[in-house]
Amino acid sequence: MTRRRLALAAALLAGLAALPATAQERTIRILSGASAGGSSDFATRVLAEALGPILGVRAVVENRTGVNGIVAAQETARSAPDGSTMFVCPMSTMSITPQLVGANLPIDPGAELLPIANVALSSYGFVVAANGPYRSVQDVLAAARARPGQVSFASAGVGSAQHLQGELLKQKTGLEMVHVPYRGASPAIVDILGGRTDFMITNMADVTRQVQDGGLRLLAISDEEPFPLFPDVPPLSRIIPDFSVVGWFALCGQKAMAPELVDRLEAAVRQAMTDPSVVGQMAKGGLTPRFEDRAAITHRLAADRALWLHVIRTVNLRAG
Repeated sequence: MTRRRLALAAALLAGLAALPATAQERTIRILSGASAGGSSDFATRVLAEALGPILGVRAVVENRTGVNGIVAAQETARSAPDGSTMFVCPMSTMSITPQLVGANLPIDPGAELLPIANVALSSYGFVVAANGPYRSVQDVLAAARARPGQVSFASAGVGSAQHLQGELLKQKTGLEMVHVPYRGASPAIVDILGGRTDFMITNMADVTRQVQDGGLRLLAISDEEPFPLFPDVPPLSRIIPDFSVVGWFALCGQKAMAPELVDRLEAAVRQAMTDPSVVGQMAKGGLTPRFEDRAAITHRLAADRALWLHVIRTVNLRAG
């Protein structure tokens, strides 16, 4: 390690030691690539609130929206490698967006940021209108088989995780279904409720309330683990073999950070995720709290990039 990096690491580790809560307290920024209120922003705020006292700093959340998190990722990548700027990076920002054909982005965050630790998993649910004709995923597939090109699935936009899962479903079933993109998950859900589109595979945090209220019917979960609020809902892989998708939110930093600093930050996230109040807040927000160390989240990132690159190339999916 160079003298400069050693000096940076030493300075930051000193700054991250426990400090009195005074006006001189060190501040770190944890960026959210999404607007306030969404799952990504929610996970960021819960983590920041927990990390501050552990690191002995004031952790502030700043929203840097744009291009599905790319703006926040770029600011983090260009920051000093001292841990003063970090980013809670979602699966889609790291695995999907930078691999779209013709994306022409200023940064590939999955290759140029350093995943430090995972914070939460995000289950996706296969939902339909509760007052509609579908009672199971098999019903939806049977309709698509009987009426090729007429059954539709909604998404939060071209290249979104919802869109890619619909395309993956088409690939695995060989069925022709129509993609209907929206400007975000909320308007897409409105049209599912209104019967204007048939189904959607979307973040459970987006639809938990509507499922509980009886407006939406949850037919399956796209990952292997049961969703705590609806433990009896089957995994989609029971109906479509090898269909397994789970979203995640990880703390990421500048790639040139010193190993000692990365170890300190990873340990702080591990400690935060043992706090019952943090776990409870994440679960209440529709996320599954899940600490994963640097090696585990790096492996998860590589697997997801390979999965989505295959889907993108198969359909020649271009950036919108």
